[in-house]
Amino acid sequence: MRTVEQRKVGLNMNDSLIVDTSNGPVRGISDGTVSAWLGIRYAAPPTGDLRWRAPQPPAPWTEPADATEVGPVCPQPTDPRIPLDLGAPQGEDCLTLNVWVPCGGARSDGEPVSGSDNKPVLVWVHGGAYVLGSGAQPLYHGRELAVGDDVVVVTINYRLGAFGFLDLSSFGDAFDTNNGLRDVLFALQWVRDNIAGFGGDPDRVTLFGESAGGGIVTTLLGSPAAAGLFHRAIAQSSPVTSVYDQTRGRRIAEEFLTELGMSARDAGQLPTLPVAAVVAASKHLFNDVPARAPGTLAFVPIVDGDLVPDYPVQLARAGRTLPVPLIIGTNEHEAALFRWMKSPLLPITPQAITDMFTAIAAEQPGLQIPSQSEIGSVYRGRGKKPGMGVARDVGFRMPSIWFAEGHNRVAPVYMYRFDWATPMLRALRLGGAHATELPYVWGNLVAGPKDPTFKLGGLATGKAVSRRMRARWTGFAAGAEPAAGPADPVWRPYRDDDRATLLIGAEDVLADDPDHVQRATWGAEVLSFR
Repeated sequence: MRTVEQRKVGLNMNDSLIVDTSNGPVRGISDGTVSAWLGIRYAAPPTGDLRWRAPQPPAPWTEPADATEVGPVCPQPTDPRIPLDLGAPQGEDCLTLNVWVPCGGARSDGEPVSGSDNKPVLVWVHGGAYVLGSGAQPLYHGRELAVGDDVVVVTINYRLGAFGFLDLSSFGDAFDTNNGLRDVLFALQWVRDNIAGFGGDPDRVTLFGESAGGGIVTTLLGSPAAAGLFHRAIAQSSPVTSVYDQTRGRRIAEEFLTELGMSARDAGQLPTLPVAAVVAASKHLFNDVPARAPGTLAFVPIVDGDLVPDYPVQLARAGRTLPVPLIIGTNEHEAALFRWMKSPLLPITPQAITDMFTAIAAEQPGLQIPSQSEIGSVYRGRGKKPGMGVARDVGFRMPSIWFAEGHNRVAPVYMYRFDWATPMLRALRLGGAHATELPYVWGNLVAGPKDPTFKLGGLATGKAVSRRMRARWTGFAAGAEPAAGPADPVWRPYRDDDRATLLIGAEDVLADDPDHVQRATWGAEVLSFR
């Protein structure tokens, strides 16, 4: 089933389980508390002529396929500023997923578990600026979330960077649009057709993701192709407005070809290029595009008029998003992580912010952009450097609010802001930075003996924060309101009259419209960065 070496994830090999799937049987592993099926192929290898095509069904098999090791992750550039343990080697044959189930939740004959044992399902879409990461990262090991909260957890790999989000469709019929999104949809179809055999409820599937993964969630909420594939959604730190048009997509594709020393007439050769050449060109654009156009990314979903009919915020405004209940939110100091890593992903300097505003105004005539003096008066007056606050709000916070304002007309929306930070993160001037909520959602608080996160204390409080977040996330996935304990505040839906927002800290606080100053400043919405 796989051709490259893979890494074990800490489960012993005893008490293997065999479950039938629509493609063939798979053999998993169990440690007596959690059962796992790892590296399950959900689509054919996206190689050769399939490299830039929509995912296709895999060749069926009849003998139990080994599902005891995670599969390869999508080839991607490395960046010393963004150290990631991907959890597995890289390889183009990457369209696999992992399933974690509390023991007793699956039947070896593949038939659904009946009654109350049909567990809620959470399907995770990892982040990484649409170019980095994997579903096999140790941070996303599903044991704690599955066992501690009695749910089925699925983590998926999808195509990244140029493999998943380079729009080559203008160069001929050999290329499909938005292949990374199509991978996620294909994985969701696999979940719909197969998860009952693992003890999951196909009618209670929650799609959740962070950063680029959150962006995939909000983008698919506006895609008719996703209808019925998930029933609840959670978008953590979604770059909602990082969705571009096909004119911009073609421009990036032409730059990609130029980087390879090719032209449009050579596009037919792309499926045969060495993987290393594709990754090298991806890395160049990943670094160069935001440097030239602050606030933009090289590889993102494209409005293709098909899978993505319009910009997500526009669709939400028009009441055209799927009627799926949503949790959406951001972290208090999103941009601090990018400053700390000296990353090119977000504009931080005053000049970069000026350049970003100039580009937005030029591409969207009539849009009212706040002046530098208005920005300065709001953000400096709040004791923050303008660059940090602007980068946070224009990249994550305000787009999430704009999406929520529209989507709450078709389904309940629950807004949050993650404010908690350990003493160590505060000492590093990171605070509740981008991605710092992830260990609390997954229950994997300590990455290893050298993890410095709790070196200055805070572990007991961190465990309590994690318990509350997991209770809210999984209770929501089960179909209830996102409640924690009886002593914790009731999380009301986000409505125009009060804009209730859960502030997640050492203790949770429900606040009315905590972002009213920013909303007033950004009164004319920036609907897309092109």
